[in-house]
Amino acid sequence: MMIAAPAVPKWSVCPWWLLYAFDKRVRHLVQKPEQILQGLVHAGDTCLDIGAGFGYFTIPLARLVGPSGRVTAVDLQPEMLAQVRRRAEKAGLADRIRLHQADAASLRLDAPADFALAFWMVHEIPDQRTFLDQLRAALKPGGHLALVEPKGHVGQAEFDRTIGIAEAAGFSRLRELHVFFSRGALMAAPSGPPA
Repeated sequence: MMIAAPAVPKWSVCPWWLLYAFDKRVRHLVQKPEQILQGLVHAGDTCLDIGAGFGYFTIPLARLVGPSGRVTAVDLQPEMLAQVRRRAEKAGLADRIRLHQADAASLRLDAPADFALAFWMVHEIPDQRTFLDQLRAALKPGGHLALVEPKGHVGQAEFDRTIGIAEAAGFSRLRELHVFFSRGALMAAPSGPPA
């Protein structure tokens, strides 16, 4: 008698402990945060790193925004945010980084940002429309969203569907972002207040 394996949900959140295997120095050889973020973030900006993980992009964002800028590292898992704190303190950038624990239903963000990064995480969200509505509301008018998904998990049709959901939420697609083993787009929030 053959026993069927349990069904795996279409979406799931990357467990915090997996980042110990993934977030290594070898990643810097193919995905250099400073190059990816070049021209997207400026001194004095307020940024959101959504699904910050261990801070792979949070720390470079904090360097790019300089002493007058701020970065909010957003994650569901407190273990992730604890690692961001440790890395921020080690880099001497803790004063520029705010840690923010979201919950499964809401980002719960309270201050508008110039730029948001959603790197390799939107495919984990079961209700992308609600998530993108909340993200649009968290950006200043005309603010930018860099939306990047992994090719290994997200096919072109699924990525196009996510971009369509972002456009329905009020974002406009500005251009493609070229990131190793990824599909990416730079999006802009509406320049006026949300309708």
